[in-house]
Order: sequence, then C-alpha cells, then structure tokens
Amino acid sequence: MFCKDTIDGEVRPSCFGQGGDITYLDWLLSAWGWTLSVAVLALVVALVVGSVMGIFRTTPSRALVVIGNVWTELFRNIPLLVQVFLWYHVLPALIPPLQQVPSLILVVFALGFFTSARIAEQVRAGIQSLPKGQRYAGLAMGLTLTQTYRYVLLPMAFRIVIPPLTSESMNIIKNSSVAFAVSIAELTMFAMQAQEETSRGVEVYLAVTGLYFISAFVINRIALFIEHKVQVPGMIGGH
Repeated sequence: MFCKDTIDGEVRPSCFGQGGDITYLDWLLSAWGWTLSVAVLALVVALVVGSVMGIFRTTPSRALVVIGNVWTELFRNIPLLVQVFLWYHVLPALIPPLQQVPSLILVVFALGFFTSARIAEQVRAGIQSLPKGQRYAGLAMGLTLTQTYRYVLLPMAFRIVIPPLTSESMNIIKNSSVAFAVSIAELTMFAMQAQEETSRGVEVYLAVTGLYFISAFVINRIALFIEHKVQVPGMIGGH
C-alpha cells in the first residue's frame, strides 16, 4: 500500500512518487520528518529553559528560587494537550502577533516548556546531589557564583543527570504526537488519515509504531554513547 498513489491507487515505477502523485510512503516519510522536527526543536527549548530553571532553584537568591519553583509547578501540572491548545487558541487571541506564528513553532514551545519543567527538576536534583564542599571550594578559590556553576557544579551535575535526560529525550519523541491536534502532518496524523483512506490500519499503525521505536532507540543509543564518553571515575556509573 505504501507504493500506491493516494489519489488513484495505481502502482508507480518508484515508491517515492516519481512520475506520479505522492505515495503513501512519501507521506509517511514526510510525517516522520515533521515528527523529528517538532521533537528536536522542542528538546532544544526544553534543555535550555529547563537547565536555567533548575539552576535557579539551587541558587542562594530567594527570588530566583521562587521563579524556578513556580515555572516547574506550573508547566508540569497542566496536561500537555491542554498546553498545546492554550498556545494555539488562547495566547494568539490575547497576543495578536502570535496569530502570524506557524503552528509548528507554537507546538514546539508548548512541548518544550512542558518538558522543561521535568528537566528543571532533574537538573536541580543533579546539582544538589553534589557535595556542598564543591560549591564552597569554588567560592574559596575566588570564583564568582556564576563561575562556580559554570566550571565546577554544572559539568559534574550534567554527567549525573544524563540517564534521566535520556528518558526525557525519548519521551519528547512520543509526546510530539500531540501535534496532530493542531493539524501538523506528523506520524499520528498520518496514521489516522491513511487508515481512514485505505482501511489498512494494521500496516499503517505498524509502520508508524516502527518509526517511533526507531527514533526513540537511536536517541537512547546516542545518549548512552555520550554517557560513556563523559563518565568521571568514582562518580555514579563511572569506572
């Protein structure tokens, strides 16, 4: 079925639609591309924002701690699909310039901010798991608090939290399926529409499931490789 046109159903010389209309295989691969685009962009947003909020929650500044805590509790206690609808329907009505922003970007921010709350908790735990003497030693050597975080605490903390960050990276692939709710042609939307058009639900959903699995598995292997390369002897998981 993946080598037939979506219009007339005739088999074409190529499974990639050369000489004819787009095939279901073309559509499937395009949907996979959209899924990966949403997931990768959202992961970048989540890592940056989540790291900052996690750091805020471990600083001596009460104001920064409050900001980090409010951010974390706000975004992790609202269902992801609700957040997507808020970004897509509510915020553009309140902030008119957002009406010109592509739905892909809105979903990226919704998914990224949702995941950032979880990453903030992991970064906080990673920093607080370090001996307090490391912070004091950095300050005693004349480093500023910012320099102590940059050169002493964060390099060690991020090594510790690579395993949970791996899980979040895999989850963001799966959570990207909410993009179908705002008409982004990713894998879940492809599966729903292709199944309706062809009544070949078994083949469609097996193909989509396989691509989700491949995507998550590749991220897992990459993260394990990075974890192995940055291990520090004597630390958790080190040799």
